[in-house]
Amino acid sequence: MPTRCIRLVAFLVLISQICLMRLCADENRATPIERIKVAKDFRVELLYSVPMADQGSWINLCTDDRGRILVSDQYGGLFRFAPPPAGKPLATAAIERVPAKVRAINGMVWAFGALYVAVNDYEKQIPSGLYQVTDSNGDDQLDRVELLREMTGQGDHAVHALMPTPDGQGLYLVCGNASKPMDISRSRVPACWGEDHLLYSMADPRMRQRDVLAPAGIIYRVSPDGQNFEIVSSGFRNVFDAAVNRDGELFTFDSDDEGDMNLPWYRPARICHVVSGSDWGWRNGAGKRPPWYPDTLPPVTDIGPGSPTGMTFGYGAKFPAKYQNALFALDWSWGKLYAVHLKPSGSSYVAEKEDFLTGAPLPLTDAIVHPGDGAMYFTIGGRKIQSGLYRVTYIGSESTAPAPKQSTGEDQRKLRQRLEAFHGVTDPHASEIAWPLLGHADAFIRHAARTTIEHQPIAAWKGRAFSELDPSQQVAALLALARAGGIDPLHRKPNDPPVDTSLREQILAALETIDWNRLDFSQRLTLVRAIQITLVRFGQPSDSHIRRLTAKLDPLFPAAESELNWLLCETLVHLQSPSLASKAVNYLTTAATQEEQIECARSLRLLKAGWTTESHTAYFRWLLQAASTYRGGASFEKYIEFIRDDAIKSLSDSEKESLQEVLAEKPVRTSPLEGLASLLAGRPRTEWTLGELAQATETGLASRDLANGRKMFAAAACYTCHRLGNQGGMTGPDLTNAGRRYSPRDLLDHILHPSKEINEQYVPLVITTSDGETLQGIVVNLKSDKIEINTDVTDPSRRVEIAREKIVSIAPTKVSPMPNGLLAQLTKNEIRDLLAYVLKGGSP
Repeated sequence: MPTRCIRLVAFLVLISQICLMRLCADENRATPIERIKVAKDFRVELLYSVPMADQGSWINLCTDDRGRILVSDQYGGLFRFAPPPAGKPLATAAIERVPAKVRAINGMVWAFGALYVAVNDYEKQIPSGLYQVTDSNGDDQLDRVELLREMTGQGDHAVHALMPTPDGQGLYLVCGNASKPMDISRSRVPACWGEDHLLYSMADPRMRQRDVLAPAGIIYRVSPDGQNFEIVSSGFRNVFDAAVNRDGELFTFDSDDEGDMNLPWYRPARICHVVSGSDWGWRNGAGKRPPWYPDTLPPVTDIGPGSPTGMTFGYGAKFPAKYQNALFALDWSWGKLYAVHLKPSGSSYVAEKEDFLTGAPLPLTDAIVHPGDGAMYFTIGGRKIQSGLYRVTYIGSESTAPAPKQSTGEDQRKLRQRLEAFHGVTDPHASEIAWPLLGHADAFIRHAARTTIEHQPIAAWKGRAFSELDPSQQVAALLALARAGGIDPLHRKPNDPPVDTSLREQILAALETIDWNRLDFSQRLTLVRAIQITLVRFGQPSDSHIRRLTAKLDPLFPAAESELNWLLCETLVHLQSPSLASKAVNYLTTAATQEEQIECARSLRLLKAGWTTESHTAYFRWLLQAASTYRGGASFEKYIEFIRDDAIKSLSDSEKESLQEVLAEKPVRTSPLEGLASLLAGRPRTEWTLGELAQATETGLASRDLANGRKMFAAAACYTCHRLGNQGGMTGPDLTNAGRRYSPRDLLDHILHPSKEINEQYVPLVITTSDGETLQGIVVNLKSDKIEINTDVTDPSRRVEIAREKIVSIAPTKVSPMPNGLLAQLTKNEIRDLLAYVLKGGSP
């Protein structure tokens, strides 16, 4: 048995101690270090188990000007202590209660000679907002509290972290989407706010932030006196913390609603490079913008399902250089502290994540690197869960000398930063400098250039947008003009002037004449998105424009790329293309992934033109299949129901009569694996061995058919649990970067023998309760007195809550939830294509 497997089993067996120790608050026992796994040659110490009745549950850390650690209780006040010597625990007597009458601190930083705190008071005992805490009389006691700016927001998605800006002149303040936008002095994000839904969006079925419109989820730059708030970036959902690297660049960790898992608009938890003027695309309900939209930006890496909390860079740590330069990101619900290794790429970065530290349960809340001893300190707690303080030190033989600053990518970043200097300001030279960069190959530079243009008076650049001969620059300029010149109807105010319909006609005429064949993939996305935003913000165009747009776009659908199909189908439905229905239904029933199919069905729900009884019947039968076999998060079933309800409302009376048989049918829930298995129905089974398949891949996978590999990935049910790129499930490991970890033989071994080695994050547990019930699943959430598990990896919504006091035993299973025989109905060539598709991350 491999050593790693032995360690894994030993580690997981220790989880059974949960039941023995009960993890009750009155024990004051934080997760023991025996249940925490850390990277090689690092050591974890449990310094202190927090007595909940007296000191609450700790969620935030910072150091003061004397190197003492300040820590906040989520529902209480502040505490202060000096780090204990190496190898020693923290004594209760060494912890001081800070006398300042402030509570519920979700973010804090020592800056400008004072402690700044961001209060997010769930219990509304004091106003939420930005405070300054100081020593009133020089006795080394923080006792004076001043509210600098009151803020409105409550719950987990409101007022959060603080950190200094890289120029040392202000603070960044991180706010989730439940925090009401502040009165601002300036916005680096163009203030032409819009939801920009060409087809009306479906509201969140669980009533979450249904009435919240852009801008929401904002990171501000705040002056030291708290009076000037400037929007740096927006469009986040549940950002809690952020961190600045040595290049002066800001990063944050955001997550999506896991109720939307396996739906096309779901975005996994992700690390975002927070550039000036960026909109990260959160919109309520099904309206979230995917990362490939030209009016948003992609993350530096996806993390997967999770609940983001603290972040810090490893600068100053007495760690090897690799970890000094790492961005550490904490996940509360999955109990993981990631080391995110950034690599400059153009004017931004790409990244790989490493599971630096994991535990079960380990509800991580915050982490800091202490400037004195170079150790990392982290806390667990939150939501009135047993809290603890830990220290991480390096005990290996590698050098821990200060790592030199990485210097690659500086020229590209400086180019982007030159453009960002114009964000939020009017400058007569801005358009001239930004214009040539609208078609730049780097998405972040293109974004910075377009944002610069949008901040300038339209009259200064409108004419150039229409006369521009370079199509790569023109599509971006017309997108900017549609955004800056129109008004989203959901954001229209009573005193707003009517839109300039002549400008609409000019924009559409220019877009219609751009040669599709002269555009690359990203520029094609920009062109179709510019059409969409023009139609949203300026209203319905003339019939002649509708005919010309339909004639231009209809032959392009379906395209080879799923992203283009998303935009094309949506736009053609809005235009009520008479030839779309049959093509779209064929695409709907043959597209490889669940997400592609659902997105097509979402658009088709509002199509009224061009249907036949045959195509309509096929559409509603697909909806039955989706409701029967497809699975997702807690909102998934309701969204499928919403699509069907809207589709029925779009029918005429005669259509309802001709479709009454299929409309009367009800879905019968079956396993997603059964539904996907139908793709291979009737094929013979071959019990492939590792040896014969590995031999079949020895000739190389460089020239395999990736499109067919994608189909086989779907046919073998891989998408049910695994994500690859922007599609797939999240109940199994993300395979996007599998090619960096596995050889073809290793990957085959994992598929053929899934229980040989199970990824630690996805090992199911067998839980026995005092009621005599036995449950099997994966821990996905924690509460003060309950543990929540997913009991079916093919169905993320299948979750059960168990009271901790009822748990008798917990032990890991030795059987993977991944079934055996997934390749049995594929041929050798199909398996080769599938392996090539996975190992190449879906990209040629």
